[in-house]
Amino acid sequence: MKRAHLRQFLAVVETGNFTRAAERLAISQPTLSAAIAELERLAGARLFLRERRQVRLTDAGARLVNHARAIEREFRAAEAAFADVPAPLKPLRLGALPSIATSMLSATVRRWTGAQPLALFEGTDAELRRKLGEGQIDAAITLLRPEDADRPSLPLLDEGYRLLMPADHPLATAALLDARDVAAETMIARRSCEVLGETSRWFTQRGVRPPFFLRSTNDDRCIEMVRAGMGVTTAPQSLAREGVVAVPLADYDFRRTLGLIATRERFDLVEQRSPLAEACRAGFSG
Repeated sequence: MKRAHLRQFLAVVETGNFTRAAERLAISQPTLSAAIAELERLAGARLFLRERRQVRLTDAGARLVNHARAIEREFRAAEAAFADVPAPLKPLRLGALPSIATSMLSATVRRWTGAQPLALFEGTDAELRRKLGEGQIDAAITLLRPEDADRPSLPLLDEGYRLLMPADHPLATAALLDARDVAAETMIARRSCEVLGETSRWFTQRGVRPPFFLRSTNDDRCIEMVRAGMGVTTAPQSLAREGVVAVPLADYDFRRTLGLIATRERFDLVEQRSPLAEACRAGFSG
């Protein structure tokens, strides 16, 4: 037996009519009739005598009235007890590219001082922009594009792509490498890389077709395998870490700009002194 059953029962009692009771409850009369029939089945007795213009309580119905009214009063008292309790704040939904260095992202969320809790969502640039457009997230740290000049945005980091290798690799101290220098190297493919297709063509055009140790969308795993000496990879310079160095490749001129973008309705999130903008600047400044 549910509260809805008792509220429907009391509406019929108080109006004396199924039609008026249905109007009070904002449901159809057939729906109300079916609900009362279900209540009678649960009670194991008829509760109303249906007459042409009105309904009357049976003895079983009369016994139920006081219980139903007492239960409804308790429900309302329980609801009133929480009437002044503030509703929990909705989280600020922040999207982020998987290829953002975890150290930068963790530094950003540690510096968050806004009143709302943060909720983090991962996705490609296309996925994050779609989620923004559909209102599924409030802001995103993603690639800044020329068209973002006309939308609320805040640049955070401009960086080039490099060849990442273990710090003890024989080529790790080179100031600049040529594609032929790494032709014999085992590679690790970062499938989350925004320039994966361009990188593949860049090496192919220079006759470099290396063997692969790993292909993965997990950047942390890829970089840790580099540190373990299992291969080298191309990546944004910010993904280098202790034990991994980033060396430039001649003519490998790809760059990316990361920034914070938001919908026009939430332009406040990217204002210079907003809590989110300050957290992002601190996190990406190193």
